[in-house]
Amino acid sequence: METSAQTTSRIVENLATAVLLFDKDLHLVSINSAGESLLSVSHKRVSGMQPNQIWPNSSFFYEAIQRSLYTGTTCVERGVDLNLNNGHQIKVDCMITPVVVNDAAEEILVELVDAHSFVRVMQEVNQETVQAAAKESVQGMAHEIKNPLGGIRGAAQLLERELDNKDLLEYTGIIINECDRLRNFIDRMLTTSTHPVKKDLNIHEVLEYVVSVVHAENSHKVNIKRDYDPSIPDIKADREQIIQVVLNLLRNAVQEIDKDGQITLVTRIQRQVTIRHKLNRHIIVIDIIDDGPGIPPEIESGAFYPLVTGRAEGTGLGLSNAQQLIQSHGGLINYERKDNKTYFSILLPTEQCDE
Repeated sequence: METSAQTTSRIVENLATAVLLFDKDLHLVSINSAGESLLSVSHKRVSGMQPNQIWPNSSFFYEAIQRSLYTGTTCVERGVDLNLNNGHQIKVDCMITPVVVNDAAEEILVELVDAHSFVRVMQEVNQETVQAAAKESVQGMAHEIKNPLGGIRGAAQLLERELDNKDLLEYTGIIINECDRLRNFIDRMLTTSTHPVKKDLNIHEVLEYVVSVVHAENSHKVNIKRDYDPSIPDIKADREQIIQVVLNLLRNAVQEIDKDGQITLVTRIQRQVTIRHKLNRHIIVIDIIDDGPGIPPEIESGAFYPLVTGRAEGTGLGLSNAQQLIQSHGGLINYERKDNKTYFSILLPTEQCDE
């Protein structure tokens, strides 16, 4: 039978909230997996450290933990800047609670939450809702267009048969061809299948295949740098759909950079990540980074919605379809602009479930 202590330890370990426990001498006793992930540290490395050693550039935490221990009161702060040892800075909401035994604080419990996580969740919910509504609206519009389109094409064919002046056939031919092109475009909107057929998949094999395709279809050399995590395991996924998504994003990157530009492919494992209301113990993150100008600011918020595009020749279906395909795998595509670079990040759970 599992003891009470074991049950508590298991619950804490599986929390999405970062939890750190310090003793009364302010030495770290334990940190859960979410804490290791948020702070980019390992339990082995920081065990026994004091707050000013774990966060040497964030004096707030040492002072707040010390004050909470001496006063026996809980401290709650939102939007605190936290400088990590890897040089990155994050903003967190924190709660510092003294563990009181016999009227004396014996330990200090520190809970940390990425302050941007709630915003990201709300963005995901909003994007999912708007995208579904937009897709339904577009499909309804497509059906309405398709019916009279068939009539226009049929009338053009009848007119073609009745024309005595063969020079005018060029114009009926244009009408018929343009009707066919528009019909094919509508069919792509109506028949895109997102139901994945999942098999064992090595994500690096897929990335290398897509890179070879991109190199083959470009006359000039495309500078693509790889930064892969070799420890990433195989996952269950639809190979053709993942290829379609990565190829779409990589082609976009190639179109955005100049001939001397660079694209970087990065793969990493992240732990305790919530995607679309589901907490995933481990996910694969594929970053496609380029030094092009990125999505125009005026359409950035709707980049993943159908028919939104920044290119005159674009259809506005590429990113929307890519998002739907990744969502069918329980994942998500994020866009971010930082350090004058464009980041498209594909988040894929390692433990796949049918959507």
